[in-house]
Amino acid sequence: MTRRRVVVSGDVQGVFFRDTCRRIATERRVTGWVRNLPDGSVEAVFEGTAERVEELVAWAHGGPPTAMVDKVEVYSEEPEGLAGFEIRPTPWSD
Repeated sequence: MTRRRVVVSGDVQGVFFRDTCRRIATERRVTGWVRNLPDGSVEAVFEGTAERVEELVAWAHGGPPTAMVDKVEVYSEEPEGLAGFEIRPTPWSD
């Protein structure tokens, strides 16, 4: 089991990034979540086999056809054993 957290910057909100991410993750049996961030970026967590998680990380570098990804930050984290894949609400910035 592997876990990666990605923060994707660029023109990535309002282009179906989260919905497409959820669909692809579900198809590949990767668990986790995705959400918009207040600064205009998108954050996602992927958990699953190393091969499938890395497929999602690679996908995040391009996103859906309407996205324009400028930068992807990738962080390795300890898996939490998440179930399913969800779109989470945007956290409020203080």
